[in-house]
Amino acid sequence: MSNAFDVQERAGRYVAQWNEPDPATRSALIRELWAADAVHVLVHPPEAIRDAAAALAFPAPPLEVRGHEALDARVTRAYEMFVEPGEHVFEAAGEAVVLMPRVIGVRWSMVSVRTGEVVGGGLDVLALDGDGRVLTDHQFIG
Repeated sequence: MSNAFDVQERAGRYVAQWNEPDPATRSALIRELWAADAVHVLVHPPEAIRDAAAALAFPAPPLEVRGHEALDARVTRAYEMFVEPGEHVFEAAGEAVVLMPRVIGVRWSMVSVRTGEVVGGGLDVLALDGDGRVLTDHQFIG
């Protein structure tokens, strides 16, 4: 992952998995991109979860999934919610950046298919293994 081409290619495939309509292709892409024991962490969960935690006097917990099966469910659910209805698509928002060896930052946008307007987005910080597969993904939405 030392050259810019590899980083950009990896980031592009990372964003593409969220838009992939074919379940078998999406699952194969996940298994190719992620280490078997990888973890995806939603650092700042949705407001309803934060409110429920606060009502119990807990700080808002990060949400996480671990392993290919759970990652497949997470990516599939995001696809079903945002892309499958034909309302949105996920796009890279600029080039990925190397933050430190084997750690890259990928900015992304959720774009309205109808207007082209950015309606959401975030930053994913991906720590990669020696083969370039994602070990950890800390996703910051907003």
